[in-house]
Amino acid sequence: MKTAPVLAVDGPGGAGKGTICRAVAARLDWHLLDSGALYRLVAAAAARAGVALDDEAGLAGLARDLPVRFEGEQVWLGDEEVSEEIRSEACGDRASQVAALPGVRTALVGLQREFRRAPGLVADGRDMGTVIFPDAELKVFLTASAEERARRRYKQLKEKGFDVNLPALSAEVAARDRRDAERAVAPLRPAVDAVVVDSTALDIEAVIERVLQELKRRGLAPDA
Repeated sequence: MKTAPVLAVDGPGGAGKGTICRAVAARLDWHLLDSGALYRLVAAAAARAGVALDDEAGLAGLARDLPVRFEGEQVWLGDEEVSEEIRSEACGDRASQVAALPGVRTALVGLQREFRRAPGLVADGRDMGTVIFPDAELKVFLTASAEERARRRYKQLKEKGFDVNLPALSAEVAARDRRDAERAVAPLRPAVDAVVVDSTALDIEAVIERVLQELKRRGLAPDA
């Protein structure tokens, strides 16, 4: 039985899912699930526990008992605040490797579904509409060109003071896209009933408004 409506937003890294999902969740006062953070947290927990990234059983064990807590934009691993650490490119690359393992994905299914609570949930990820919440009231597949996604990430990291190289970042984006699309379990693809939004030439507010309009059409958002 459904406990709350779900907006499932899937798409490749750098398409703007996190920004859009946080904004929509805040406007509707809904809960937020950043599923990508869960895989990054597994990667971070593995580094702390000395578990190799190809140890599927060991990583699945970490995922089942993941002591995760979200507080606004802060992410906690047990009693340690790890928001900045898990947003690094290195952690993102490790998380992409971890997410390709079927045992890890299976171990995190239950945890992700527990985030579905009233008044509603905005779920940000790669397989929210295809695997985790196939009955979501609205499914959005948010994408952008690989070049634009690399450019956005480059700008974001430079503004935070990181020394990054755009060609190298572009190569990492392409490699991550391949891993996400080719993994055996829950490959990245739009759900058959998803609304596809290409954000390459759109600003943030335009994308937010498009998503809100789709929610309004389904009676899930106020007309204010």
